[in-house]
Amino acid sequence: MEFVNRKIRAVEVLLPLYLRTLRYSVPADMGDSVKTGIRVTVPLGNTKLYSGIVVDIYEDTQNDFELKDIAGVIDETPITSSSQLDLWKWIADYYMCTLGEVMKAALPAYLKLESRTKIALNQAVLDSLRNEIELDDIDKQIIENLSGTEVSMDDLSKKINKRNFLSNIKRLLDLGIVSVEEELVNNYKFKYQSFVSLHPHIDSEQKLDLTLLSLKKAPKQEQLLLKYIETATPLNFALPHEIAKNELLDKSGVSESVYRLCEEKEIFISVRKKTDRLKNDVAVRKELPELSPAQQNAFDKLRTGDKPALLHGITSSGKTEIYIRLIDETLKANRQVLYLLPEIALTTQIIDRLRIVFGNRVGIYHSSFSDAERTEVYNNLLKFNSHGEEGGVILGVRSSLLLPFFNLGLIIVDEEHETTYKQYDPAPRYNARDAALILGKIHGAKVVLGSATPSVESYYNALRGKYDLVELTERYGNAVLPDIRTIDMQRAYRKKTVVANFSEPLLTAIKNALERREQVILFQNRRGFSPFVQCNDCGHVAKCKYCDVSLTYHKYNNALTCHYCGYSISMPPNCPACSSPNIKTKGFGTEKIEDELSLLIPDAKIERLDLDAAKSKFAYGKILHDFGAHAIDILVGTQMVTKGLDFGNVSLVGIMNADNLLNFPDFRAYERSFQLMSQVAGRAGRKDKPGEVIIQTTAPENHVIRQVIKHDYSTFFKTQIDERRLFNYPPFCRLIILSVKHSKQDILHKAGKVMKPMLAEIFGQDVAGPEPPPVGRIQNRYILNFRIKLKKDANLRQYKQLINNICTRIKSEREYSGIVTVADIDPV
Repeated sequence: MEFVNRKIRAVEVLLPLYLRTLRYSVPADMGDSVKTGIRVTVPLGNTKLYSGIVVDIYEDTQNDFELKDIAGVIDETPITSSSQLDLWKWIADYYMCTLGEVMKAALPAYLKLESRTKIALNQAVLDSLRNEIELDDIDKQIIENLSGTEVSMDDLSKKINKRNFLSNIKRLLDLGIVSVEEELVNNYKFKYQSFVSLHPHIDSEQKLDLTLLSLKKAPKQEQLLLKYIETATPLNFALPHEIAKNELLDKSGVSESVYRLCEEKEIFISVRKKTDRLKNDVAVRKELPELSPAQQNAFDKLRTGDKPALLHGITSSGKTEIYIRLIDETLKANRQVLYLLPEIALTTQIIDRLRIVFGNRVGIYHSSFSDAERTEVYNNLLKFNSHGEEGGVILGVRSSLLLPFFNLGLIIVDEEHETTYKQYDPAPRYNARDAALILGKIHGAKVVLGSATPSVESYYNALRGKYDLVELTERYGNAVLPDIRTIDMQRAYRKKTVVANFSEPLLTAIKNALERREQVILFQNRRGFSPFVQCNDCGHVAKCKYCDVSLTYHKYNNALTCHYCGYSISMPPNCPACSSPNIKTKGFGTEKIEDELSLLIPDAKIERLDLDAAKSKFAYGKILHDFGAHAIDILVGTQMVTKGLDFGNVSLVGIMNADNLLNFPDFRAYERSFQLMSQVAGRAGRKDKPGEVIIQTTAPENHVIRQVIKHDYSTFFKTQIDERRLFNYPPFCRLIILSVKHSKQDILHKAGKVMKPMLAEIFGQDVAGPEPPPVGRIQNRYILNFRIKLKKDANLRQYKQLINNICTRIKSEREYSGIVTVADIDPV
């Protein structure tokens, strides 16, 4: 680059890429429009254009190299808040990723336009709005080039006679006239609603009276017009009142055909308008739930404490009612609320409970929404800041933590122990529970962590005084904790009292519950029909072509599927190794349980709740709605049925196989087992009906199972914390898993041997490995892990930099250039 020595105006721009921020100069004609937090168009390389966020501005700066100019300005007002950027920076620093990776995870694709993004024309929307909007020459050029096809931003830029045409694209996106590629993949369509008003020629009371007289022989049409007049009173003929057509038809009790006749007679006109799909008319109940004395005591402690709080309440103790009280206080102070949940499925029940009290002040944000729907939530939060609108509630999963809050007063992390708060792939690999504590500090907001089975780390922090500890030890109302018993499956198999995968007591209990018209939940932590299939003659097991894992058999599509990479093949009729037809399924998953139950209890209505059965955002809600309406007798599911579901008619919970939880090779296996079994057990007997839980296991005397039976979290915690202190595991150390990956196993092992002494020189005996994880190859990349333990008071930033240096050094050598390294901070 040419050396220059002149003072210019420059900006630091953040791009949604694996990059640091990049510096660009600001042309003189754009100087006044560039602000921190807005998006600008910038060139990258010779041909690519990206939209990035301005994170810093330098006035009269001096640069040693010629800077490229920004290509254009997209926004008039910022799309990020300063507090939002502060959280992004903390996540990038703590979890060892780039700020660009955080931005990529945080922004909906709508807000990340780049040269490869494809744009398409929504002709129907354009036709409906043509007479209501004014298009400039650039708008018309864009529309002309999009007619009949989708075009990449790169190609479009070569045809448009304006450097900064992205501002026009943004406007057309906002109007719904064009769509980005992500919408087309999701078959997304903007939500439109027809609004009715009087025809323009009815511009006086005299003409309205004449129109009514003309309808004396058409009573349905007269009824429709009279209902419009009643709704629109007082009438304003200069600016006719608009009413939603479906609302008018409902109120008047007439059909669509009657309305069409009125349109033909030029009594009404209608216009289609884009509406906010996130707002639903909800009958709001003003009164708040009444609290029991125990709940009131917990609420008083939570609202007065200054520190983050851990609300440890047993299942069905009424934690949600306390959250609602806290939310109400926060909204009255005109501040925002973030309510985090670990699973999308849980939002279905919680949103109904919140909207009954708070109406449309509650919004939802999660990945099952289309990109345009997520953008609407994002933009609604921006309006809070720019228009001073009243505070609202965002209900969502971990990604909602990254939204642009401006005045956050309360953060609730419900079921805080759940591992789904941790992001695995891709980066940023953040834990939303921990990041919520940082976001609370940034905003000065109250943070409440809630769980019936808190994580060992959180409970330890509460006992040490880092958090306020608030406990609820009794169920709400007259509900009592369920009775839990075990079935020794080894003995049951010896006595031949097992039918399919059901012990005799469990099958009898299911039938008895159904006879009483009560409902049943069955938990099995494996989806699919069978975990693997095996040839009974030669022992061959079908494995994934790209991962070191057996393929799971799914009966509904007769396929063998890898749950790690998605690779799938049809179920072979004969063994691929020896051609024998003697291929058998082994083990059982949720699909097999459902199949067996349909044969054993043919009259029962059975449904599954797992990733295969609930793939869309509506499927979760439909299954849970049907279960709540007693349209389903037995719900079979994976972890989805263990988390926070509240159904008063469930009297029996069956845990099909506790052993596969207890025997997982991880120091947290017993903690997860206790949490999962306790949580799913808590679904039984939540109202006035007593609950029963049956656990099928070959180890009925296992101490974790005994603690679950006694509902004894205190003893469970003491056992776990003593073991972790002894073996130096969290919370007594910080843990980092450094994964090294390569497509060739020999090169990977050679790199592991080179890296081991480099890491040992820094960490000594506190580094273990390299060793393969339980699944040693995923997506055709072999994996080796180093496990690094750091003292709690260690300089974490310094050690992370040293790890980065080693990774950079190893990848700089030609032989290891294909190596991929991933550091997972605080893995769960």
